[in-house]
Amino acid sequence: MAKIIIFNIIRYVILIIVQVALLKNIGYYNMAVAFPYVLIILLLPIGISNFVLFVLALLTGLSIDAFYDSIGIHAAACVALAFFRIFFHNITIELDDQASFITPSWGIMGFKWFSTYILFGVIIHHLILFLIEAFTFSNFIQTLMSIILSSLFTILIILVISLLTYQKKSRIIN
Repeated sequence: MAKIIIFNIIRYVILIIVQVALLKNIGYYNMAVAFPYVLIILLLPIGISNFVLFVLALLTGLSIDAFYDSIGIHAAACVALAFFRIFFHNITIELDDQASFITPSWGIMGFKWFSTYILFGVIIHHLILFLIEAFTFSNFIQTLMSIILSSLFTILIILVISLLTYQKKSRIIN
C-alpha cells in the first residue's frame, strides 16, 4: 500500500512538472493544447474511496489553475473527470475488482478497455474545461474545434506515455 502511495505521489509530481514546464507553452494556434495531467486522476487505484478521489481531483485541478492563472476551470474539469471515473468503473469493472488497489493501466486492463476509458475521460474533461473557459456559445465552432483537437493531442500523448510505461500483467477485463 505504501508503495502505491509513493508511486502515485511521484507520478503526480512528474505529470504536474511536465504539464507546467513543458506543455504549457506548446500548442497549435491556441486550438490544440495537451493536458496529460488527467492521467493523475485516471490512473489512481481502482479501490480508492470516492471522497479521496474528489479531494485529489480538486487539488490536481487547483494546482494546474495556480500555474495557468485560471480561476477554477481545471478544478471543475478534474472533478467532472472524477465523476466520470466513478461511473465508468461502476459499469465496466466487477464488484470484486472494484475493491482492489490495482492501477487501471493498459497492461492490466487491456487496450480496448484502457483506450475507451482514456477517450471518454479526456473528452469529458476537455468538454467541461473549454466550455467553462469560453462561457459562451457565440464561438461554438471554434470551441468545438479546440475540444476535438486538444482531445486528440492529449490522447496521443497519453497513449505514448502508456506505451513507454507499459508493463504486462494478468488482465482483469478481456
